[in-house]
Amino acid sequence: MKKSRYGRFWFLALAVLMLILNAACSSDDEKASGGEKSNDGGSSDGEISGDLEIQYFVGGYGDSWWKEVIGDFKEKYPDVNIKEHAGPNINEEMRSRWVSGGPPDVVYIDGAGSSETQMVEDGQLMDLSDWVKDIKLEDGTPLMDSFIVDPATYDDGKIYSLPLVFDTWGTWYDKALFEEKGYEVPTDFESFMNSMGEIKDGEGISPFVTTGQHPYYFLRGVLYPAFAAAGGEELLADVIDGAEGAWTSEPVLEVMKKVEEMQKAGYIDSGFGALNHTQSQMNFLLHDNAYIPVGFWLPNEMVNDTPEDFEYGFVPSPMNDKGEPGVVVPDLRPLAIAKEAENPEAAKAFVEFVFTKEYATLFSEHTGAIMNLKGVDLSTNENVPQYLIDANAMINDPEKVQIYNKPHPMSADLETPISDSLVSLMLGNISAEEFVKEAEKAAENYRNSK
Repeated sequence: MKKSRYGRFWFLALAVLMLILNAACSSDDEKASGGEKSNDGGSSDGEISGDLEIQYFVGGYGDSWWKEVIGDFKEKYPDVNIKEHAGPNINEEMRSRWVSGGPPDVVYIDGAGSSETQMVEDGQLMDLSDWVKDIKLEDGTPLMDSFIVDPATYDDGKIYSLPLVFDTWGTWYDKALFEEKGYEVPTDFESFMNSMGEIKDGEGISPFVTTGQHPYYFLRGVLYPAFAAAGGEELLADVIDGAEGAWTSEPVLEVMKKVEEMQKAGYIDSGFGALNHTQSQMNFLLHDNAYIPVGFWLPNEMVNDTPEDFEYGFVPSPMNDKGEPGVVVPDLRPLAIAKEAENPEAAKAFVEFVFTKEYATLFSEHTGAIMNLKGVDLSTNENVPQYLIDANAMINDPEKVQIYNKPHPMSADLETPISDSLVSLMLGNISAEEFVKEAEKAAENYRNSK
């Protein structure tokens, strides 16, 4: 599998300002909507019909947008019988279907237990490279020219998924608390350490928390920006791909020494290893901790638990050296079609149906996030929260923030062992030097397994 790169991150100013997060975790939903059950992929007159199974993870973005889109699709294609497989645990619930060769037709790849790269490596996703070239938006613009961030590519430029959701990770804090107590908002690693020291002394808490049950929050939210700051997109791609020598390289070791420094100073909550993502976020909201790395969905995933006087503040994870700009790494959530889809024509019709500016606007209204489409102007929306306006101004100042793109997500076969070693480092059980050796060994095993 050859290395690849996303296209340059154009139109970021518009993209970030369009983010307005509004979602909360929902319960499982697996049901059929209307129509007689049928296994046909099309009717006798060539129209789209038959059963169409759609799998989508329900997390911080909620499910109301999906409900509206699926309802509209059903109105346009009344001969399609849609079966929804949805919920916060849907990836695990559907795993046996994918392994046994009887997957749903369409899948939204997001949440714990999902890995786009792993699905590509396992041959589970349809090659969309040629088909996507013919898709156009309402105004006739080719879809491939309309993405904010281009689709991930594999195997000499092949496309297996289309990036539906644009997001980015960073570090959150309570702006109201910081203003009240006069705590420094960090802009680099030195000021980050100083700020955590002040908070530890002033509040009597471990300033930093993350979820140990899902270590990829720290990997993607803290380490990816740190690696990009240290070595640009080349280093970021090398660690994601498990390139030989990447994890034991000097820039990576220096980043991991920063993590070790945080641990030795007592700044990382010693109980983080037992926390899932909502528990760590709740502790953050209760001021048991002061910093947490999460994506832009955080405020609305926790909307029902946020104290009235809590004011969300966001900064690019401050792992960069003093004098260097902060870094953000866009994170995409893609939509794909199963290679063994029972109804590929209906699946293609649904995916094409979704990627319009109309549904991009609705996505922002329902979720507070944005679809990965250019030219959807939400800048006059009165519901844009202040933290997002502040983040927009910061991210679009090139002297303060640089944008780096990853080629594609890390394979679960590499991410899992590295995450295990990462937790050990953050608990103080191994050193930074031991961590990079373990990570390099995991990368070697990953390369040999392909």
